[in-house]
Amino acid sequence: MKKSIALGALLVVLGTSVFAATPKTGGDKKAEELSFVQLNKDNGFGVRVDKEEAGKSFIMIYDADHNLIYKDMVSKEATAEKGYVITSLEAGDYTVEAFSKGQSVTKHMHVYEDGVSKSYFFYQ
Repeated sequence: MKKSIALGALLVVLGTSVFAATPKTGGDKKAEELSFVQLNKDNGFGVRVDKEEAGKSFIMIYDADHNLIYKDMVSKEATAEKGYVITSLEAGDYTVEAFSKGQSVTKHMHVYEDGVSKSYFFYQ
């Protein structure tokens, strides 16, 4: 019971602080933005792309041994959002990387069994 309460408190603290991504940009161009958002209806996360010019944006998910397990193109447009449901992932640690021209954002994710379903949180 104490572990459940402690884990719940940790998730609340981490969940409120990890969804804002700090972009890495080069030059004097307006900063392109890649951000992680929580899905409202499904158990998963979304990647939001908001940039000046159209161009390909990708997301890659690696397992704990840094083996690529999923790669997807988020969009070819300048603005888009795409969701990813985590229910098919095994419990464990993952690295999620979002790439767009001139920027990349990396998050570490932990997937765990939450009773009859799976949950996740991002951590640094």
